[in-house]
Amino acid sequence: MTTQANLGGTFTLPNTSTTVNRMGYGAMQLAGPQVWGPPRDVDGALAVLREAIEAGVNHIDTSDFYGPHVTNQLIKQALHPYADGLVIVTKVGARRGEDKSWIHALSRQELIDAVHDNLRNLGLDALDVVNLRVGGITGPEEGSIEAPFTVLAELKQQGLIRHLGLSNVNSKQLAEAQAISEIVCVQNFYNVAHRSDDNLIDGLAGQGIAYVPFFPLGGFTPLQSSALDTAATSLDSTPMQVALAWLLQRSPNILLIPGTSSVGHLRENLKAAILQLPPEIIADLDRIGETPKQ
Repeated sequence: MTTQANLGGTFTLPNTSTTVNRMGYGAMQLAGPQVWGPPRDVDGALAVLREAIEAGVNHIDTSDFYGPHVTNQLIKQALHPYADGLVIVTKVGARRGEDKSWIHALSRQELIDAVHDNLRNLGLDALDVVNLRVGGITGPEEGSIEAPFTVLAELKQQGLIRHLGLSNVNSKQLAEAQAISEIVCVQNFYNVAHRSDDNLIDGLAGQGIAYVPFFPLGGFTPLQSSALDTAATSLDSTPMQVALAWLLQRSPNILLIPGTSSVGHLRENLKAAILQLPPEIIADLDRIGETPKQ
């Protein structure tokens, strides 16, 4: 069945039978301000989730440290029992301080507890995909990830996790993890204006591994560019739709998880799946990106 979300194409995770529509949904913005506490409009948040599924979204990105616990509980309330084919991707490796700070939580017990928290709050017996989240707020940090990733690999062997991914990592850390267990996706900071992962994306595409950009629309500082504005005007679309369409056309292994707490914005985002950018506009947009790091 053709839906709005699958008009952007599909992607099958490596060595699996799991196929998702490339246009997904990120649940972070369903929590309250600063990703803390419940949303101001719980019914509105539930409506966004249900609308996403009705539109064909079958890939939701979440985490139990959003809220904390809030987004997973909303997903369960809105969508459980889950539709066949819905893939829920979560991440572990951080927790929230009482001051709303983001704190590493990478000890063995913290990771085990986080997986069980996700299972409980989502109402699942096994998690589809778990990303190990390391690094800083928006970028990787140097250092080994062997110890925490080994814990997740053990939980996968126990049947609590089906597939593993990474978030906020560099190519060296990716290789380190791949020596322990298969990686099906990498989630890093990337968008039309922040292009430091260009080489990594191409390398992952060659391996058939999904790349999932977080902050595809700029995150806490929304994208602003005259090139985006000009392209949007010429295509009778919005700058954010152009930014999402650019990502879909950038590489076939890119999966999108734009987030919103508004049904209206959700519908706008999904329309990016049918927006085709001509070569001259892509060339203009490429010029606003950062110079890739070698």
